[in-house]
Amino acid sequence: MKTSKYIVLMAVMVCAASCKDFFEPVSPSAMDKEYVFQSPVRTGNAIEAIYHLFGEDNSYRNRLICGYQGLNTDIERSTKDQDFTLYSMTPSSANLSKNDGKDIWGYINAMVERSNNAIEGIEQYGNLEDPLVRYYLGEAYCLRAFAYLELTKYWGDVPIRFVSLEKDPNGIKIPKGDRNEIYAHLREDLKKAATLLPWSEDCPSVAQYKTTRPSKALAYALLARNNLTYAGWALRADVNDIRLNTPDDALRAQLYEETMWACAEVIKHEGSYKLLDDYAQIFKNLCADVEDYRTSEFIWEIPFANGTRGQFMNYNTAKGDKCLGVLKNNVSGSTNSCQTVVPTFIYDFEAGDKRRDVTVLPYVWVSSPGLGKGNFSEKDTAFVEAAMPGIAGTETRLWQKSQSISSFFLGKYRIEWMVRDRQSNDDGINYPIVRYADVALMFCEAAIGGITKTAVSNTTGLDPQVQFDLIRDRAGLASKPLNMENLMQERAFEFCGEYIRKYDLMRWGRLTSNLIATMKRLEALDAHTGEFANTSDSIYYRFKMNNEYLNPKSSVKNAYEIIDVWGLRKGEVGRPAGFDKSAGWVAKSVFGDQEEGDHVIGPKSNYRLYDNEKTLPLRHYYPIFLTNIGTSNGALWNDYNY
Repeated sequence: MKTSKYIVLMAVMVCAASCKDFFEPVSPSAMDKEYVFQSPVRTGNAIEAIYHLFGEDNSYRNRLICGYQGLNTDIERSTKDQDFTLYSMTPSSANLSKNDGKDIWGYINAMVERSNNAIEGIEQYGNLEDPLVRYYLGEAYCLRAFAYLELTKYWGDVPIRFVSLEKDPNGIKIPKGDRNEIYAHLREDLKKAATLLPWSEDCPSVAQYKTTRPSKALAYALLARNNLTYAGWALRADVNDIRLNTPDDALRAQLYEETMWACAEVIKHEGSYKLLDDYAQIFKNLCADVEDYRTSEFIWEIPFANGTRGQFMNYNTAKGDKCLGVLKNNVSGSTNSCQTVVPTFIYDFEAGDKRRDVTVLPYVWVSSPGLGKGNFSEKDTAFVEAAMPGIAGTETRLWQKSQSISSFFLGKYRIEWMVRDRQSNDDGINYPIVRYADVALMFCEAAIGGITKTAVSNTTGLDPQVQFDLIRDRAGLASKPLNMENLMQERAFEFCGEYIRKYDLMRWGRLTSNLIATMKRLEALDAHTGEFANTSDSIYYRFKMNNEYLNPKSSVKNAYEIIDVWGLRKGEVGRPAGFDKSAGWVAKSVFGDQEEGDHVIGPKSNYRLYDNEKTLPLRHYYPIFLTNIGTSNGALWNDYNY
């Protein structure tokens, strides 16, 4: 079970902000830094106050972990509010914009302010000879860096506040600044954090071997993310189009060299143990609340308390129908699943890639009598017994119902992989941020000069091709030449559904072009032309009884999982060898709940990834919402024709 409980119910006097205005200065009597930061215990409380903001309503708890940030990419599709998912947001878009200060702009900027106060207080009053106090300072630097990386990936240019409002009360009126200043500042902050933070095994007891607290590895990983973003492409207001963040070849070379060094430090220290042998086990551990750094591939997760705050599973698992009390661990709570896999991507996995069946689920869980109304035409007892042996035709059972290809949900986060009962929408599964495979692939990207092919020197002693092949070998695949095209594809297969892809595409300058190309590919899939000429309209499979999926308290006796799926790879056309309905084989249209061979939908109405090609190039970022502009004292405005 989790030991990280500090997300909930922390109301600390330090850095406390009113609900109306997170940036309203707190009176000196309520915020005596000398009093707070001379005490390691009170310093820890101040750090907890930063974490507290992740669990607030309309913050990460139930907004930024549920499809509003990743939006649609060439491999993932969010089913959340249409204006966000179709890149047609407006400054008055709802759900991320609130008039009471409880919105993501307010929360993340509050993280910056609370981090500023902690950094200033510790540096001025803390005993930096105390390893715990030094750890807290490094943690505050990491949390501030994370907050700024979040702000810039959602909004681009944002106000730059690296001092507290106590030091500069006019900071509330700061206008947007060039994000390059932020990236440059974070380079130094994160290198400083890396000197303050130990490796996980050497962290103080509050953080030792915990994936929910930073270590030196996180500082290096965030530095790599920062630098690759800084060296890459982005939508910029000065041209109303994408351009390189910096045209300086020498600076880009420095950024790639520093990224290689930072990632190599992690790789050399962590060794091969940090890359788990079993891809599925990465996510089984997350769902099972495994926070032991030694047995997890994750370097850092945002922690939520068990069943108290945090709706990550609620929004990222597969849907279930009438499965409460029947599916293992699913006692109560909704499945407001919002992440599906873009149909073309399903056919892109290489044969034998173990990641496909972890990432993509062609079913939803259903608890129902019979075989489900409308799901099968065969109703006779002989077929039922063949398909689901061990039950009568009308008996209620738990089973996996095949879906339309437009509704193949993400499979990395599954309720049945939990080890405790899920009793509400607030399931408390942690939000994973960085894992070791990302560090390895960022090393590879920097080593080949990134998207700009900037020549760099590799003095790390590590071979990027070897690191690249380790990721592929874990997936069950042979070596492949390390080049930028192959690396971009590999990151898609490795990180689908982890809220990384959109921001990869943005820094590669590929978001608009890949979305447009994917819509054309979807049309080809629908028509079975071009690369999809040899694909099937039907999916074939059998059922296997597996009662491990059942809630032991349920009266339902049997559960059935889909096995031997055929028809979801290029070339898998026609019925598979050995197909026999009398032996329990099922044939369904892959395009819906229809009979074998039926083709009933087209991608334009079902798979739309953006509103139109004219607005897409200017909608990479959120607008600054009207409520935030209205409370900025005239300091904020919108670019990109919002």
